[in-house]
Amino acid sequence: MSEDPYLLLDAKLKRIQALNSISGLISWDELVNLPEDSADQRQEQCAAMAQVCHAASVDPEIDTLLSELETRDDELDGDQRIVIRDARKSYNRSAKLPAEFVSRKARLDSESYHAWVEAKRNANFSSYAPFLQRQLDHSKEFAGYLGAIDNPYDCFIDLHDPGMDTASISELFEELKADLVPIVSQILDSAIQANTEIFNGFPIAQQSDFVKQVTTALGFNYKRGRIDTSIHPFCGGNGADTRITTRFDIDNPLDSLFSAIHETGHGMYEQGLPIDQLHNALGQAAGMGAHESQSRLWENQVCRSRGFWKHYEPELRKYFPEQLDGVSSNALYLAINSVSKNPIRVDSDEVTYNLHIVIRFEIEKRLFDGSLSISDLPQAWNALYKELLNIDPKDDAEGVLQDVHWSDASFGYFPSYCLGNMLAAQLWYAAVEELPDLENDFEKGDFSRLLQWLREKVHRHGMRYDLKALAMEATGQELSPRSLIRYLKERYLPLYA
Repeated sequence: MSEDPYLLLDAKLKRIQALNSISGLISWDELVNLPEDSADQRQEQCAAMAQVCHAASVDPEIDTLLSELETRDDELDGDQRIVIRDARKSYNRSAKLPAEFVSRKARLDSESYHAWVEAKRNANFSSYAPFLQRQLDHSKEFAGYLGAIDNPYDCFIDLHDPGMDTASISELFEELKADLVPIVSQILDSAIQANTEIFNGFPIAQQSDFVKQVTTALGFNYKRGRIDTSIHPFCGGNGADTRITTRFDIDNPLDSLFSAIHETGHGMYEQGLPIDQLHNALGQAAGMGAHESQSRLWENQVCRSRGFWKHYEPELRKYFPEQLDGVSSNALYLAINSVSKNPIRVDSDEVTYNLHIVIRFEIEKRLFDGSLSISDLPQAWNALYKELLNIDPKDDAEGVLQDVHWSDASFGYFPSYCLGNMLAAQLWYAAVEELPDLENDFEKGDFSRLLQWLREKVHRHGMRYDLKALAMEATGQELSPRSLIRYLKERYLPLYA
């Protein structure tokens, strides 16, 4: 091979990344801009792009180049080994999937998404159940192609958080649940309760302006990104073109704000990855747990803090003087940190949030091991909500249909939120220790020191470390729920004492 095989591989990976980014833009457009009756054409477009992307990813020349490079391991540097390791894993996974299967998956994802939107609108799970059954069957077929027929759920967990599995997550969640349930009970039983009815009649235009002001100050680069609205907030794209969304409710301005902040955390992670390496493991996120640690840290540890609101409360009052007239600072801060029995995960507080995730994890395990059928899913969902949160969802829209994730078979993603919360708390305490007077920065509206610290500790590493290794590298501690429990006690128990 006369040309440098690493440079040839690099060119192949750049083409795959370019094609995947185009496919991602089509998906973003489907969730943000697509006309209501145009879903049928989009299904065909998604299927066609999936075939093109898959063909590029299984190019036999990639296998030849990787084989050549693997025989020259002693000539490679550490970064090149990481790129080759991940490229081999990706190639082997893609090569095991038939092109017909990949096309079918893309078409099903689009069909299933629109079926979910309609089912949620009508609070009718039965209309969506056949699509979800097809997604579950399809997912088990996917795991079978990858040789994971005996433990298909582990396959999906590793897809989102390399190095993690069902057993290790179960152990972490059981430890978390043992400490968290009493904290939730103590707060919900407190005589002190937040009044969230103060949020009424907040015009959408002003909400949008305030959201843009906050997310810009946090560090989101709007020259490389944009914010739009969608049914379910999300972040897409990469550091070169980062797309975030939120949603607006005239009587719930905190929803748009904290949804946008959450997605901004994702976006700033993408924008902090080495932009010249977006096509390989050096410029890609370490997994969804790492990704969620960034979104949750900004959403919760930073933007629900006293320091943040000492700076932004006056700004919020400028935007909404009439709506907040007569609302004291203490009442506002307590409402921002309200803890309640909310049936909706994305609207829940950070104290109860992790129990929402535990419920989804338990359900996904049972769906994959066959102990729970799709037809019995709403009943199982409602029973777990009653057991862990003493909540009775009023209908399917408030219950099993509330999340978009299963519509594209994102099984194994939900645990990432809770794993991310654990890592976020560990990162927070490490940052506070290394960056004196960090809270004073927030009072001034300055978030640059924290963002730079996260760039150094997390973003610049790309996929050098999996989630467990990243926790140890960045914080000096093994991944565990202990820092999260400490944080929740320190933040919330004094508010509700």
